Amino acid sequence: MAQALSMYLRRNRSSKGDYQYWTLVKSVRTASGPRQQIVASLGKLPGLDEQVRAGWEEMEALLDGRLPSKQLNLGESACSSKPLWREVNVREVRVERTREFGEVYLGLALWRRLHLHTLLAELIESGKEEVGWEATASVLTVARFCGQLSELGVAERWYQRTALEDLVGVSWRKINEDRLYRGLDQLVDKKDQLTAHLLKRYESLFGVRFEFLLYDVTSTFFEGRGGGLKAARGHSRDSRPDCKQVCIGLVVSPEGLPLAFEVFAGNRNDVTTVQEIVTMMESKYGKAQRIWVMDRGMVSKENLAFLKERQAYYVVGTNKAQLKKFQAALLDRQGWQKVRPEVEVKMIEGTDSTTEDQFVLCRSAPRQQKEKGILLRQEERLLKKLVQIDQALARKSKKKALVERRIGRWLGRYPAADKLFEVKVLENDEHQACGLAIACRMDRSQWAQQAQGAYLLQSNWPEKNPTKFWDWYLQLQQAEAAFRTAKSDLKLRPIFHRKTERVDAHILVCFLSLAMWRTLEMWMKGKGLGTCARQLIGEIATIKSMDVVLPVRSDGEQTEIRLRVVSKPDPMVAELLQRLDLQLPSRSKLIENVVEKNGV
Repeated sequence: MAQALSMYLRRNRSSKGDYQYWTLVKSVRTASGPRQQIVASLGKLPGLDEQVRAGWEEMEALLDGRLPSKQLNLGESACSSKPLWREVNVREVRVERTREFGEVYLGLALWRRLHLHTLLAELIESGKEEVGWEATASVLTVARFCGQLSELGVAERWYQRTALEDLVGVSWRKINEDRLYRGLDQLVDKKDQLTAHLLKRYESLFGVRFEFLLYDVTSTFFEGRGGGLKAARGHSRDSRPDCKQVCIGLVVSPEGLPLAFEVFAGNRNDVTTVQEIVTMMESKYGKAQRIWVMDRGMVSKENLAFLKERQAYYVVGTNKAQLKKFQAALLDRQGWQKVRPEVEVKMIEGTDSTTEDQFVLCRSAPRQQKEKGILLRQEERLLKKLVQIDQALARKSKKKALVERRIGRWLGRYPAADKLFEVKVLENDEHQACGLAIACRMDRSQWAQQAQGAYLLQSNWPEKNPTKFWDWYLQLQQAEAAFRTAKSDLKLRPIFHRKTERVDAHILVCFLSLAMWRTLEMWMKGKGLGTCARQLIGEIATIKSMDVVLPVRSDGEQTEIRLRVVSKPDPMVAELLQRLDLQLPSRSKLIENVVEKNGV
């Protein structure tokens, strides 16, 4: 059985090319590499023409997923069913102000279906502001959902290019950088209420339970002089060691739904964040016997003892060096169970009598090939560099300290191979470095080959089936996928803010947009549309809104009628909308009618 990576939609054309249809495709990892398998053919859906002819005045009901209060026919106004006839000069009909509609409409629908608009309306008291803070928060979050980098870009360019002015009811003239920054300031102290609210919505919408939690840490960097008090230089996961950063601890459910987060200083070690996160979750949601799943970077004796004291269970990856204690069990061919054709697991007892924890040995053939290739490349490159240094010293001796620093840099660049070599700097009579003595540690090389593809799990959960432990640990991919979505699709990085509170608010907005993204994926999964939100958003983004200007003549007078319309989606996109129970405004909105203003 192959390991599933993701499911996504694929457009297909019939062999004769006379129609198109959808198939649900699963990307799987096999021993021969990634492959695609067709899970289901969705075909064409019936009833696409039976749409409710709702107008723009019914937008709130459409966004909330409710049927409009009354059905209106195309061309009908909200107050009258009488047709409006005019003589039109078809040669001068034109389209103006094309706007992005589909993507922001979807984002706003997710915002409202999570009931974030009602929560913020209750949390933030209204004052003398022209634009409500809930509307400002929705603009900030939908902009992040659509991958906008900065508030400045939203205010100066993006907002005017979208249909949010019609959907939110706020003129583009009232959306400026200062208003968006003040919106961030209003949000920053509402984090606890927002995360608690999302947990309730997840439970209501998807029946999610929270006894099983995944925790991981990432970082994001700053451009310019931004950062605030928590900005510091540390281990960069973004390959930007030149920039200051902050670390973000994220708790997610096994479904990948974000539950809580915390912002730490950029030089904070991952292992020091665990107790703070666990205490935070317990203070908010009580001391339940939760199972925490964490990677090896979070593991220490103090953290495991802390979890045991709080009657919490854990499944954690261990340090690679810990594997050496179980060398005999690793080499023993007895007792292995296949969880997949290329993955084996084995339950073993601990070697230390002071711990009652259980250990699970895991061995993966694809991982073994990957680590073997990495080690071989690093070994060849490191040896080549050491030989080059030796040859250079044979031609001209140098200061020993300089040579040692140079060797240290190359050893640090190839961490998988540095322990396989012993390097000694040779000196001449003048105490100058004149060459290198390079020896290969065969014992370490042999163990490195034996340990390739193997890793060790540790747990205090009283389960005896090693397969379950491996399944639980594999769920950490959901946390990693959440980080990838936040960084690539939602543009979590880089951060430009200078104030600490603005940095925290920026990350909170990214968290809310990640909740919307994951909710969309759960929504898609429930409707049989796979889990690739990125592709579905791209399809729906093809829907635009625009102003159609009609030059008309009535009783000898010439004027113009301006109608705001939403483009009709192509049949393939209409099928997706129908699957998601999303309805678009089908009627046009009369924006300007000079004829009626003149009393005609």
